[in-house]
Amino acid sequence: MKTKITEMFGIQHPIIQGGMHFVGFAEMAAAVSNAGGLGIITGLTQRSAGDLTNEIAKCRDMTDKPFGVNLTFLPSLNPPDYPAYVKSIVDGGVKVVETAGRNPQEVMPALKDAGISVIHKCTSVRHSLKAQSIGCDAVSVDGFECGGHPGEDDIPNMILLPRAADELEIPFVASGGMADARSLVASLAMGAEGMNMGTRFIATKEAPVHENVKKAIVAASELDTRLVMRPLRNTERVLTNAAVEKLLEKERELGADLKFEDIIEEVAGVYPRIMMEGDMDAGAWSCGMVAGLINDIPTCKELIDSIMAEAELLIRDRLEGFLAA
Repeated sequence: MKTKITEMFGIQHPIIQGGMHFVGFAEMAAAVSNAGGLGIITGLTQRSAGDLTNEIAKCRDMTDKPFGVNLTFLPSLNPPDYPAYVKSIVDGGVKVVETAGRNPQEVMPALKDAGISVIHKCTSVRHSLKAQSIGCDAVSVDGFECGGHPGEDDIPNMILLPRAADELEIPFVASGGMADARSLVASLAMGAEGMNMGTRFIATKEAPVHENVKKAIVAASELDTRLVMRPLRNTERVLTNAAVEKLLEKERELGADLKFEDIIEEVAGVYPRIMMEGDMDAGAWSCGMVAGLINDIPTCKELIDSIMAEAELLIRDRLEGFLAA
């Protein structure tokens, strides 16, 4: 399948693996890229720019296909050394960067001078237009269904994607709620040039996370995610567990007086314990409503091959069949 996204990134299939904390290691990115999609290393999971340099080199040894690096810009009292991370990306010969969080304008000149294509993750049309205006090559439009941070507008993809198609001139992919061929074909119908999957890729054989995490996703339904940190306007969709329910109880009790310090035990530094050690009640971790559509743990190649084969059947048989009738 050829779309503007496959041509822009030099990939076989219009499927991107989004950046995910303590998931997007070289093993994950290489597996997706080798299967014809675009794998993404999560930059800030690496503790330093030097560590990112090593992870890029490791991924380069595992695939000769294009892969990217996610760089998320977060408000912080002690921000990461973003220029050093950008230098690692440029020096590593990476040609695609997925940016997320705050406006990435400060790093755009360095990335563009190096010939790097930038796809920015956005949860609204207005942010997508801003990304377009600062020179981003593409946008990942993230609907309310998504795991992680869905923004504060609460617009699901059935509305958000057509709105993006109406407004944007640059290509975009659909993100949030993406799991299978139906997701891809529906996204294409609404104007997207491909799709970005996060949670679905965690439940694959190559995902470098504890088996407990994969089993938790398979066992979950679409009713098992919660929105936390809404009072702080830093909303995050997470899979429910004991720590999450405790966090929500604190939010209810403290109301407008809630501060980040009140919930730091449930949200700060928990990812290694969850993703690496399989401690599923350690705290809040990002997971999309799409868990309700995930029932197995295939290889990345099996997943992507099945999506593309079933997408062709949907387009050629089911959709064309309506016209013939």
